[in-house]
Amino acid sequence: MKYKIGLADYGLNVWYGGCYNLEQRLEMLRECGIDGIERLSASDMAEAVQNAALFHRMGMDFTTCSMASPELTMKCACAFGKEYVWFPMPFGKDVPFADYCRRANGFVEAAAWYNLKGALHNHLGCRVESQQELEDFMQAVPGAALLLDIAHLHAAGGDCVEVIRKYHHRLVAVHFKDIYYVDKSIGLERWWERLRFCELGGGNAGLDCAKIAEELIKHQYQRWLLIEQDTHLQDPKIDLKKSADILKTLFA
Repeated sequence: MKYKIGLADYGLNVWYGGCYNLEQRLEMLRECGIDGIERLSASDMAEAVQNAALFHRMGMDFTTCSMASPELTMKCACAFGKEYVWFPMPFGKDVPFADYCRRANGFVEAAAWYNLKGALHNHLGCRVESQQELEDFMQAVPGAALLLDIAHLHAAGGDCVEVIRKYHHRLVAVHFKDIYYVDKSIGLERWWERLRFCELGGGNAGLDCAKIAEELIKHQYQRWLLIEQDTHLQDPKIDLKKSADILKTLFA
């Protein structure tokens, strides 16, 4: 099987304060053995075309787009022949689950007009956090794809292997990172104080990436493997190369 290893680059934006030069960032990632960035970002269609040309000129790629509005995101993702777009997820626990699923079904239907899949990204502190919430969502929104974040699910008490077993046919990408507990006496309602997300192999939460990789391989998963490290405590290149090397070993 041939896998692409990408980066969800939120952590780099935190470390550096933003992305000031896309070509410079892509060159750094290429040196780390990473094949691209998850989401192409741009202010408008013209910049999106310029950025896409830069990716491809450098032999790099991206999995989807992130634009100023959901509709423009869908148009760009469709134009570049991508598979999925993120379901807009800045919704906390205060949003009624039925309302969230109604909106998600509408988003999935709109994405289908562009021959795209609308993908749920599970996340701590958001409406779909626990495994039960994820499974309820997948049942209530049957057209949704799943962008699985293994660390967010594990930190919420979920079983990543079981979720992959149940929904492998709906996966469009997987976020890989590890978990370091800072203070387990703090509850999940303040998860950002309870833990930090770190490089693969640097955690203390018992997240077994080898078993997760085995389950993905078992189901012939051949989509993107996306590193996402929210918090860097040293030069990000050190962390990212370590995570990329581990993924290459797990999926060799």
